[in-house]
Amino acid sequence: MIHARLRQSVALATGALLAACLSLAAPASASSLTATKAQAQTPLVVNARWAGHPSYDRIVIDIQGSAPTVTVTPVNQLFYDGSGKPVPLPGKYFLEIRLNPAAAHNEAGGNVYQGPKLQKINLSKLKGIALTGDYEGYVTFGAAFDTLPYYRAFALHAPERFVVDIAH
Repeated sequence: MIHARLRQSVALATGALLAACLSLAAPASASSLTATKAQAQTPLVVNARWAGHPSYDRIVIDIQGSAPTVTVTPVNQLFYDGSGKPVPLPGKYFLEIRLNPAAAHNEAGGNVYQGPKLQKINLSKLKGIALTGDYEGYVTFGAAFDTLPYYRAFALHAPERFVVDIAH
């Protein structure tokens, strides 16, 4: 009985050692290339759009690739990333929408964002939207309002997009 258990333990240990050796035998370059490609797939911001509905205005940011982390923050004023210049949108209240990691350009530096860079809007609540930055893994938008915005922000999938609903 002891010999049977000993043989079973030796067989299990040999199998585990063999599996470990086989996983180490895979070319290191193949596994590191796969990891690098997966990490290099930065989500691309390709469009921003808006619409007025009976009880809310909606901003939609279209994303190609996986969904990035998004923060929506009320701010006193909107500034362009990098330059720090004020964004010329009408309004008294502003939201900053920041996506990370994300880019509005491809690896060659070409623009993939097809939406408006600066757009005045005359909806019930939403008065303007601007692309305020595409810099070092962050894409930033600003939205302008005449009155304090009460909003709900969430992601939708297939296709990937980020939504901000502003209550009337």
